[in-house]
Amino acid sequence: MSLVANTLIIIGFIIVAILAIVLLIFVLYLLVFDRNQKMHSILRNYPALGRLRYFLEKMGPELRQYWFNSDTEGRPFSRDDYEHIVRSAKYKRDVVGFGSKRNFEEEGFYVRNDMFPKLTEEIKMDQETIALTKRYLLIKDPLFTQREEKWEEDESTAQLLHADDAIVIGPNTKHPFVLNGLIGMSAMSYGALGKNAITALSKGLAIAQGTWMNTGEGGLSPYHLEGGVDIIMQIGPALFGIRDKNGEVDWDELKRKSEIPQIKAFELKLAQGAKTRGGHIDAEKVNPEIAEIRKVEPYKSVDSPNRFYQFSDVPTMCDFIEKIREHTGKPVGMKIVIGGNDSAEELAKYMKETGKGPDFITVDGGEGGTGASYQELIDSVGLPIKSALPILVSTLKKYGVRDRVKIIASGKLFTPDRIAIALAMGADLINIARGFMISVGCIQTLKCHSNACPVGVATTDPELQKALVIDEKKYRVANYLITLRKGLFRISAAAGLDSPVHFSPKNIMYKDDKGVVYSLESILNDIQKQIG
Repeated sequence: MSLVANTLIIIGFIIVAILAIVLLIFVLYLLVFDRNQKMHSILRNYPALGRLRYFLEKMGPELRQYWFNSDTEGRPFSRDDYEHIVRSAKYKRDVVGFGSKRNFEEEGFYVRNDMFPKLTEEIKMDQETIALTKRYLLIKDPLFTQREEKWEEDESTAQLLHADDAIVIGPNTKHPFVLNGLIGMSAMSYGALGKNAITALSKGLAIAQGTWMNTGEGGLSPYHLEGGVDIIMQIGPALFGIRDKNGEVDWDELKRKSEIPQIKAFELKLAQGAKTRGGHIDAEKVNPEIAEIRKVEPYKSVDSPNRFYQFSDVPTMCDFIEKIREHTGKPVGMKIVIGGNDSAEELAKYMKETGKGPDFITVDGGEGGTGASYQELIDSVGLPIKSALPILVSTLKKYGVRDRVKIIASGKLFTPDRIAIALAMGADLINIARGFMISVGCIQTLKCHSNACPVGVATTDPELQKALVIDEKKYRVANYLITLRKGLFRISAAAGLDSPVHFSPKNIMYKDDKGVVYSLESILNDIQKQIG
């Protein structure tokens, strides 16, 4: 035994010595290499410490996200924001304990509660439509081992609007779009998101019912159609999906798209809150399938023009809208970003004078998300939704055309209270993008532009997409949406309303940082005066 032990000790000593020598040679190589390279100043003076610095810098986002940021500090979504979405999607529960983490000393909007809230039986909603999903039941949550959870069937009402409160887009078109839910998926293209993510979203939204998904400007993919959910097909300046070889509108292809039963409406994308310019997709994401869907060359970066070549002012844009509506028989809308008090002035005036115009307007706030954009556009171009939405509504009312269009609002409206405030400001419907991304698995690594999403959401890499299991994530999507709707009915009842469609400015108050309170009505009146 002693001979065997001695042999093992000698072998172990030799292995350690070899590893030490290899490590020493590697360190010496780095010292020589780093001191002579010309790219990084810190490595020339401090090779070892410099390497450690770059290592820690690389880990910085993860360290801040999980260790150093407080629950309410992180951006774009704080830990609280993120976990609220995940809990709703995973457990179909959105309760919290002990008290609010909101800083009540700061300025902000509040829903005005009623002294006599509506009872459950007084809520006006669709009590018949049932959604069959699956959810996790948390059994144990130990410190050092993985959570013990049970995967179980769940059946509940879909939390849809009563038939009397259904929202109708394009009532005068051949094929109006009737909605009995207020919340849908904002524009997210196949290419920006992978096929597993788009499929899971399509199937999950279909399970929840009463909703829609917007294709984004990347064109209609088979994965958008997979679940059978209603679709708004977005058309961007590059005309992806309906373009001919010369980059012009292929009207026959547009007609074929309009004959797909799931496509309920078309949307012209003039701008997006996070990038008031054309979209962008990196070359590595443009695989042959995506290239075929978009009618572009594979493995070449694709940039959309800043605006449509087909029109250059409001009259020609409205003519283009009219032509699409006549050609398809379906509602046609537009997506815009509001930049100032007069941004919607020309459109509203023209609508009044001619009777032409869109069937719906999607107004996107500057705080909205994107797969890829530029810092100066993300941070400083375009007003946030709580400024943009009142300007649009007030301008349309000024010219008496507000009732002719439905307004869809978007821009971090991922909780029932945020949605309620937007509805009170004049929105008819709500778009959500990143909330649904989180429900389908996004962990905010902020790598959407790199095709290296580690959880398979914002990537077309076949290996990375394997992380996203469609048959599990589709239920999370449905659960998140149903929980959102339930919360919206709950906050409506607290405000004394039997349905969220009745939210109005009188239901919202604003408190400044000194504690002085203003009604949303008075704020909107001031905006109306500024507009004229």
